[in-house]
Amino acid sequence: MEGWCHTPARAGPSDRTEEAALAGGPWFFCLKHHTVEDRDGCAERHRLGPYETREEAEHALQSVAEREQKLTAEDRAWQDGD
Repeated sequence: MEGWCHTPARAGPSDRTEEAALAGGPWFFCLKHHTVEDRDGCAERHRLGPYETREEAEHALQSVAEREQKLTAEDRAWQDGD
């Protein structure tokens, strides 16, 4: 399956796809392939997570950007003495 990154699984590709679809997580966002993966995906250094739901993993980059904006604002306020 093109774009899917994972180490070889015990099950065949079609079995693995069904297994991942039924799995309840955890879910990860692969930074290398910009895809949502289950626990058998790429190496940890290439992904964000874990997330409880597939939808949370799909929005990982947005969540990181929002968290970074919040922390930057808090740092500025602290530096300004507010």
